[in-house]
Amino acid sequence: MQPTETRPAETGPETQGVRSVQRALDILSLLTEERPLITIRDAVAATGLAKTTVIRLIQTLEQIGLLWATSTGYMAGPGLWRWAHLARSSWELPPETKRMMRDLAARDRETVNVYVARDIVRVCIAQQESPQPLRHVVHIGDELPLWAGASAKVLLRNASPGLLARVARSSPYGEGHVRRLREWIDEAALRGHAVSHGEREEGLTAVAVPILGRSGTAVAALSLSGPTLRFTDERIDTFARDLKEVAQRMAERGFDHPLGSSF
Repeated sequence: MQPTETRPAETGPETQGVRSVQRALDILSLLTEERPLITIRDAVAATGLAKTTVIRLIQTLEQIGLLWATSTGYMAGPGLWRWAHLARSSWELPPETKRMMRDLAARDRETVNVYVARDIVRVCIAQQESPQPLRHVVHIGDELPLWAGASAKVLLRNASPGLLARVARSSPYGEGHVRRLREWIDEAALRGHAVSHGEREEGLTAVAVPILGRSGTAVAALSLSGPTLRFTDERIDTFARDLKEVAQRMAERGFDHPLGSSF
């Protein structure tokens, strides 16, 4: 006998449709570089859904090409390739911006990242790794919290009170963290850059500056990050100066849409 699902009260076809979409996305999200293949058993265990529901969802995803059946499980389907190509063309940085990031990483020898805010998280959309063996690495597409970190402090400069409250509630400190967030934001706005020491990850330091759009708002953050022991006060001053110079050049070329700008 198959297990039965415990369903919350339905509010109509729209609610059911949204729930089905979320469940399907939950299954797709199980695929990672470390786990490129999933089984029905994997999906049942990870989602907590009934086996019959998982089978139905996987069959639908397979029919539209988002999953591909193999002898040992399901892998990403060819339908995802079209979406990946579209995402890449929309979000890949122009060659000139990549060159600026490479030059910055080579000069300052720390990892360069570009982040954009998405609700209560920041998403890494570009990276140039440090040439040093001991370095900070965030994968493109990774989501990091906005409740801490140098990049968060510059990305939140135009945040509404409601957004700040939600960011604070997502932190380990609760809604009272709003006051600290406002202090960080004001300090970053005054100095033109932000610094963080081990706020999210012990032993990690970052320096970040805003990349401004044509309206003057912070549309992205440009940062240098690495082991705290290498970020002396003197080097932080140098990093901040270099970041501001590069961010200004990016802004002058147009950065209203992070990657669809007129470069």
